[in-house]
Amino acid sequence: MAGPEEIARAAAAVARGQVVGYPTETFYGLGADALDEAAVARLLALKGRGAEKTLSALVLGEAMLALLVAEVSPAARALMAAHWPGPLTLALPARPGLPAALVSDGFVAVRESPHPDARALLAALGRPLTATSANPAGAPPPTTAQDVSRYFQGLMVIDGGATPGGRASTVVRVRGETLEVVREGAVVVGGGGVA
Repeated sequence: MAGPEEIARAAAAVARGQVVGYPTETFYGLGADALDEAAVARLLALKGRGAEKTLSALVLGEAMLALLVAEVSPAARALMAAHWPGPLTLALPARPGLPAALVSDGFVAVRESPHPDARALLAALGRPLTATSANPAGAPPPTTAQDVSRYFQGLMVIDGGATPGGRASTVVRVRGETLEVVREGAVVVGGGGVA
């Protein structure tokens, strides 16, 4: 786990509009202030990815969720209670005015990570953080800070040790009480719902 000084330096960099690498419960991610359009654009350019493939965001608690999401249905609340923090990304109705790269068909994808360094970074920043794997488009996602540094020389990376890799988060779009599995992943999905 990273020390508090390393977390504070990374949070200050993100607050200045920079992109940092950080560990999650699966792979290392690239973090920018999810509410800063220019920072999100820098992240996309760094990753070599166009805005046609939307980014998800990490949140920590209700106040941060409310900065991104317009409405949380009872079905979404039940999924959060069962699987957050964890590898379940929920696509929920987006608040107006979010960076375009976060919104797809009126929805924004959010999750809460259990990784202590990701949580500490969010707490220090006080704002949602982008959650995309820390690799150039088409390259394998990294499981160590050293791998991230090889991909992006000079990028500040929080070294939280090796992450386990594995399956990416499951993505579920919630329209009222209707659940639509967009991507199967680490959370098991069956019987028309999420288990």
